[in-house]
Amino acid sequence: MYERILSTVDFLNQQTNGFQPEVGIVLGSGLGGLANGIAVEYAIPYSAIPNFPVSTVKGHQSQLLFGTIAGRKVVAMQGRFHYYEGYTMSEVTFPIRVLMKLGIQFLILSNAAGGLNPNFNVGDIMIITDQIHAMPNPLIGPHDDRLGERFPDMSDPYDNRLIKLADRIAMEKGIWVQHGVYCSTTGPTYETPAECRYFRIIGADTIGMSTTPEVIVARQGKLPVFGLSIVSDMGNIYGVDHPMTITHEEVIKAVNAVEPKLITLITELIRRSTEIQF
Repeated sequence: MYERILSTVDFLNQQTNGFQPEVGIVLGSGLGGLANGIAVEYAIPYSAIPNFPVSTVKGHQSQLLFGTIAGRKVVAMQGRFHYYEGYTMSEVTFPIRVLMKLGIQFLILSNAAGGLNPNFNVGDIMIITDQIHAMPNPLIGPHDDRLGERFPDMSDPYDNRLIKLADRIAMEKGIWVQHGVYCSTTGPTYETPAECRYFRIIGADTIGMSTTPEVIVARQGKLPVFGLSIVSDMGNIYGVDHPMTITHEEVIKAVNAVEPKLITLITELIRRSTEIQF
């Protein structure tokens, strides 16, 4: 794998004239509009990048964007990969390893997620403070010391410095944010009422089908991570007596409604991340 990472990085360096990003961003379901805030210098389709999978999910643009936000150089994945698409965990997380090798200082992850906490509402922005990874671990398999430790520490999966900075920005901008635990499952089915109760009991506030594998790989590489969930629906938290039908189109609609606030928060976080010594 390490050789494939280097090969992909070499290709991207050639295509971008050695562009060196400081911040990596993964734009999840319905969040591709954040790309409008990037002064794009290079846009490379995933299909043209050696060793990259291609996203098959509606709402994902499937390209890698190089440019600037608030004066800082960024590389953004406009669309991510999921285990339920049939990719291995190694393939799902391969782009994160490439971003790390490109030299990013920290990683911003976003997703659309179902709400499990009854105190949440559709459209809430939740800053992720911890996670539950309920799918195969991306580090299973032969180990390569060049990628990081065999048994990486996960006591601090989401960087507290970035969380505190985001909280200050949200308060200054009048953006209401929640905090909580994000849980990921394989999907692609949405959760049953019993599954919603189960995941809530074990400590999850939101639930989705992505993000946690990317965090595990990033933390293996000692890369700081900041994560956000957009509560796109409240799932079936009220049980079979009050079933709720969830569609992907409704998820996208709910996320698009809160997108301007998300763009403001992420843009300011990137601008002011110079306050943190990474």
